[in-house]
Amino acid sequence: MSSFTPHRSSRQAGQDRFPQLLRAQWTRFRTARGWALAMAASVLVTVSLGLLVAGGARTTCVTGKGEGACPAPLVGPDGTAVRDKYYFVHQPLKGDGSLTARISDMTGQIRLPDAVPGVRNVKEGVVPWAKAGLLVRQSLKQGTPYAAVMLTGDHGVRMQYNYIHDVPGGPHNGPQWLRLTRSGDTVTGYESDDGKVWTEVSAVKLTGLPETVEIGLFATSPGALWDMAQAFAQATATFDQITLRGANGPWRRDDVGVSMESDGKTPHHPGGVVESGDKLIVTGGGDIGPATMEGGLRADLMLIGGALGLVPVLIAAVTFCTADHRRGLMTGPPMALAAKAAVVGAVAFVTGLVTAGVVIPVGLAMLRANQNPIQPITLETELRMIAGYAALTAAAAVLALGLAALVRRGIVATGLAVALVVVPYLLATAGLAPWLLTITPAAGFAITQSVPTFAHVDVSPSPLGGYYPLPPWAGLAVTCGYAAIALGAAIAVRRREVPSQVPLT
Repeated sequence: MSSFTPHRSSRQAGQDRFPQLLRAQWTRFRTARGWALAMAASVLVTVSLGLLVAGGARTTCVTGKGEGACPAPLVGPDGTAVRDKYYFVHQPLKGDGSLTARISDMTGQIRLPDAVPGVRNVKEGVVPWAKAGLLVRQSLKQGTPYAAVMLTGDHGVRMQYNYIHDVPGGPHNGPQWLRLTRSGDTVTGYESDDGKVWTEVSAVKLTGLPETVEIGLFATSPGALWDMAQAFAQATATFDQITLRGANGPWRRDDVGVSMESDGKTPHHPGGVVESGDKLIVTGGGDIGPATMEGGLRADLMLIGGALGLVPVLIAAVTFCTADHRRGLMTGPPMALAAKAAVVGAVAFVTGLVTAGVVIPVGLAMLRANQNPIQPITLETELRMIAGYAALTAAAAVLALGLAALVRRGIVATGLAVALVVVPYLLATAGLAPWLLTITPAAGFAITQSVPTFAHVDVSPSPLGGYYPLPPWAGLAVTCGYAAIALGAAIAVRRREVPSQVPLT
């Protein structure tokens, strides 16, 4: 009678052994006080800095009634904070109709940094997103639906509607014919070089457009961007060859959204219109579009300490790996490294989840209690920020662990992790090399943005201004890709070093 030992492949044995390795690595992590303290420190740093910002924020506005709390942000049809300030020469249009005009000239004024302290430095010119053109809107009430075809300072002809939508036309910056037609709920914009051959820019549907709308000529200009803020700018457009079909009343003039000086009577940087023969010369300042800077404080400012908060996580991940090297166990089985990554990634995810889950809602509550205007944020966006920061924390930890397994020197691995994840974000926040947020693991911070980056609004190239070069999930994918490559490379190296027959102990 012979004995028989069933054959078990090394792969099957490894699959059976992985849960045991996972439990062993989890036991090591939770019983080491230093690693637990590092995760607690991460929460403390990020939450403390975020609540410090929230608690210290005091936003006030000067109105005709004096200085006081700022009004709630103006919101557009989809709930986004918007700006709706422009000079409008218009008529009521009942039913269908159209407006055609040529913009023969577009100039403006821009305030630049003062060359002589205390002396305003205003120069001739237009900012890239200065706008002048034809506009149809539901009413003069700010925030209502609209559609417009326009010539811009440096982005050619555009068709924009409902504040957040932008469709490019031709790359024209000289004299240009424009036409806007209304047929029911559909508004169509056209452009032409000669007023004879027309090209459609776009057709949009404004659901619920009333029978009588306002149609006319407008001019506006966002401020010149410098020193992380917007300074005064105006645009002046000369309209001629004006043809209005469907209405023939007198032109009305409105400086929509103009603010008043502290006396409550004097307009601040008013617009205007000058009639010269068959020409209308319209001047306006402001913008019609998303209010990415003026729409209130953003929720992502609560995570302003997130980069520094990741440093203890990165250190914990590196030392969790290099502790084996110090004990002479660095050449353990590849699955042990995978188990380490699973444990440190899971712990880091929970750490990030607790951090963002506390600092974002509590910080927003503090901002509201102090009567600060806040950018509108949906529950979906808030949950994406919380879960996204947790995922970013986990990916950064796995990246650090993978680097530690490759270089096998704790100081070097920690330096590399900080240089790849933390330093690019800090540089971008300071307005330096924002492109680093596209090619480094710091791209993952895009997942924390609470206000989209709109292509047709210029903002300071810094996360402090709400700018991220990548969309939220694309940025996080870059970080996860780096983590996967680092861990995969470390496992591949470990497999070459450890023969397949080495017992999994």
